[in-house]
Amino acid sequence: MDFNYSIYTTTLMMESLEILPPNIFPAFIFGTLTYCTILFFNMTVLLTIALNRKLHKPMYILLFNLPLNDMMGASAFFPQLVSSLLSQNRSITYSACFVQALLTHLYAAGAFLTLSAMAYDRYVAICCPLKYNTLMSPNNLLKIIIIMWTLDFTLIGLLLALNYRRQICSTKIVDIFCNNPSLMKLVCGDTKLNNYYGLFVIAFIQGLPLLIVVLTYMQILITVVVKRQSDAKSKAIQTCGTHLIVFLCFEFTTLFAVIAHRFESAPQNLRRALGASVMIFPPIINPLIYGLKTKEIQQNLIFFIRKKVSPTKQKNKLDRVKRQLK
Repeated sequence: MDFNYSIYTTTLMMESLEILPPNIFPAFIFGTLTYCTILFFNMTVLLTIALNRKLHKPMYILLFNLPLNDMMGASAFFPQLVSSLLSQNRSITYSACFVQALLTHLYAAGAFLTLSAMAYDRYVAICCPLKYNTLMSPNNLLKIIIIMWTLDFTLIGLLLALNYRRQICSTKIVDIFCNNPSLMKLVCGDTKLNNYYGLFVIAFIQGLPLLIVVLTYMQILITVVVKRQSDAKSKAIQTCGTHLIVFLCFEFTTLFAVIAHRFESAPQNLRRALGASVMIFPPIINPLIYGLKTKEIQQNLIFFIRKKVSPTKQKNKLDRVKRQLK
């Protein structure tokens, strides 16, 4: 028999992390350091792009959206996780769970849309270089970014809104963090509309970017092979190959995590591992792959650091000279 609970007074309970008492504090330290590392890497990329006018180009302006998105995802996941580790309390209010689920899905959808826009930018740059300034003009670039985030907030906002009910029939979140599938399992009554719309969102958010990335990269490889330029070929393969590998890993990990929620027979530990990996690894890997390993960003970051360090060195040198004169 189902019992009705009010979302305003009921506290939800997430799955146990199953960490032994001696390992709780080390896990807390590791989680906190991981979160701080993610913030540091992504803020470094953000500030490097923002403070250097040479990087105010379409490619880097699109890249600017990725660390913003990754920090949103990490902030949705880590603070709640490490606080529950320290307090050993896996309870969460419905409103906090709803916000965490909203940010989690905004992060996942935002990553797909941003990577798709970056793939399109590389396609235009390599396959249509003469039209690049026209197709990726400031106005067109602004339109791409607005469309990208509008789609993200509209599709995910409606997805989560369908699960928002005043009465729920369960208080158990079947995951280590809140997400749409776990919230849907709390809902009383018929959830067919939620299922149909959820499948549409999965097909749109994951299917369309996959199609865009595969088609654009096929065209890029064809163009590079036809031109027979070894420098262009190696640069394109390095840039696009890394992008494609990271994109496909994120694509299939996210897809399997979603599928695992739809099949009750899916192993619980596998579902946990897939869900956590989507929230942990991309925010660490993305700034390293797309940001700090990009040659122009590296050069501008080194120049920026030297610029900040040089005045300090000069000041110390002058202080030493003054002390010697005394």
